Amino acid sequence: MPEDAEACGRICFEAFRDISAEHSFPTDFPAPDAAVGVVSMLLGHPGFYSVVAESDGQVVASNFLDERSPIAGVGPLTVAPALQDKGVGRALMLDVMRRAEERGAPGVRLLQATYNRRSLSLYVKLGFQVRDVVACMQGTPPDEEVDGYRVRHATDGDADACNALCRRIHGHDRAGELTDALRQGTALVVEHAHRISGYATDLAFFAHAVGESNEDLKALISAAEAFGGSGVLIPMTNPELFRWCLERGLRVTGPLTVMTTGLYSAPQGAYLPSILY
Repeated sequence: MPEDAEACGRICFEAFRDISAEHSFPTDFPAPDAAVGVVSMLLGHPGFYSVVAESDGQVVASNFLDERSPIAGVGPLTVAPALQDKGVGRALMLDVMRRAEERGAPGVRLLQATYNRRSLSLYVKLGFQVRDVVACMQGTPPDEEVDGYRVRHATDGDADACNALCRRIHGHDRAGELTDALRQGTALVVEHAHRISGYATDLAFFAHAVGESNEDLKALISAAEAFGGSGVLIPMTNPELFRWCLERGLRVTGPLTVMTTGLYSAPQGAYLPSILY
């Protein structure tokens, strides 16, 4: 419930802080208020299913399921450090997977910090498969143009073309997320050869992008004013794009693993995942 935001946010901050420090990586949330803000957003959005675990009447863990689009996205799943390795995270994962099944979601996806061996092991035991490894990257967006590619803010009239493009790349659309981005004014499209060839809901941790080619993604990345949150997620299995980002001064802050269960098709084009999938 919305009134759980403070407790869930504090636990989220502490859980990410501790696991990141254990492996000498920067945490996703610089302060408790940042985590509380994200959790408040999720709890207040009708497109997210939210669940908590309680012990002695106190919230000790939470998990979320993004239900805005056909494929469901999990996270963040966080458990109070003192109660980790006691089956709480597993119980919350089983709950959101049951929810996804009841709603008929053809697949469920998530990203997990690659260095977190406990969450990796849990997700594999629950039936998730590793599909990709991505680098979270931060820095100053390159101020350059990609010849033949024009980036502009998306409008409601672009939605059908963007959703059709996502279906060609991934086999499904992410229309719910795109609708939110259009409402918030963060969505961008890139045009090539007089048509939309790529789009991004934003260039940020909780945003995704697709393009027919790497040139589309380069144009979108170059057009960003800044990278929101912890940064953008660049698939390391796309060596050309990954190298391009490094050559332009973007730095890697940490690796994440893309994991899926249920329906999955290898992307038929270039893409940037969000932290949800």
